[in-house]
Amino acid sequence: MASGLTSLPGERPARRSELPGPAGGGPQPGAAVGPSPGQLPGEPPPLEPSIGVGTWAWGNQFLWGYDPALDHELAATFRRCLELDLCFFDTADSYGTGRWNGRSEQLLGQFAAALSPAQRTRCCLATKLAPFPWRLGRRGFDRAFTASKQRLQGKLDRVQLHWSTARYAPWQEPPLLRGLADLVRSGQVASLGLSNLGPIRLRQVVAQLAAEGVAVASLQVQLSLLAPEAVAPGGVAQVCRELGIELIAYSPLALGLLARPPGQVRAAKGPRGSLFRRLEPGLGPLLETMASIAASHGSDLAAVALNWCRAHGAMPIPGLRRPDQVETVAAARRWQLSLAERQQLDQVVLSGPRMPMNPFQSR
Repeated sequence: MASGLTSLPGERPARRSELPGPAGGGPQPGAAVGPSPGQLPGEPPPLEPSIGVGTWAWGNQFLWGYDPALDHELAATFRRCLELDLCFFDTADSYGTGRWNGRSEQLLGQFAAALSPAQRTRCCLATKLAPFPWRLGRRGFDRAFTASKQRLQGKLDRVQLHWSTARYAPWQEPPLLRGLADLVRSGQVASLGLSNLGPIRLRQVVAQLAAEGVAVASLQVQLSLLAPEAVAPGGVAQVCRELGIELIAYSPLALGLLARPPGQVRAAKGPRGSLFRRLEPGLGPLLETMASIAASHGSDLAAVALNWCRAHGAMPIPGLRRPDQVETVAAARRWQLSLAERQQLDQVVLSGPRMPMNPFQSR
């Protein structure tokens, strides 16, 4: 990663809208409090991005131990999210393990179908379509899109390319993108997003889609205090600001590592346990800094991690499975990191441990 995170511009970007397009919704309560550095007296404070919801765990047994007997708790989680104005839900057609493939979309569709018309309008469901090797040509995503829309019971507001094939099958991607643009132009979906693209590929794809007459609404990448590459100078955060693209941060809590207070012992199972055992020994300085900042705001580590993403202009989408987690995440919107706090965290992460890179992340 390029060094010098603190050389990023100090000002916070004014938030465009939470989500561009008809399904975006407006500003959320508690998004900003108090003046920011350099703000003139009487000026309204700039708004940081809100917080969305990731649903990777809904159906994933391998990493998250999904249990269908607890679907009622996921339903309660969904309802509480809307009550607290967490209205953006991200999923994918590849989410789920084995016989539970597509379960995340299915549950979201089921929960959204029970909403009132006004609630359905406020709620934005975005799914990602995977460019599997057998999905070829301009019509390569058609069947997948139809299947996702059926699982979501017609409530599909944004379609996203799950990852770029530029590194291993560059010929596959352009026609698939043209097919996604067709879906937007024909009105079958309101907006188009991207995922796991680096700054070089992002510019190329934006130009290609602009030639098709379709704008890119959002880009999501792995972004956290343990995966800060996106906000380094020249990273995708800078390109998104330049091009007016909403930046979405997935895994903002690093699979839960950034929500554990220093010294807390809590076993994680499976692959997460292995990752935790490898990274936790080097997390002391970061967690101590986070704990100090959290204490000054009467908050917790998770809120610090989420607000660091927001301070860099990204909307974090932590995975939520219980209503109490929703309460914690919603409370994070009540305050912002000061510029000094953000820079302090930026400096600590320069020499800290790193989450594994997504192998599908393009340059």
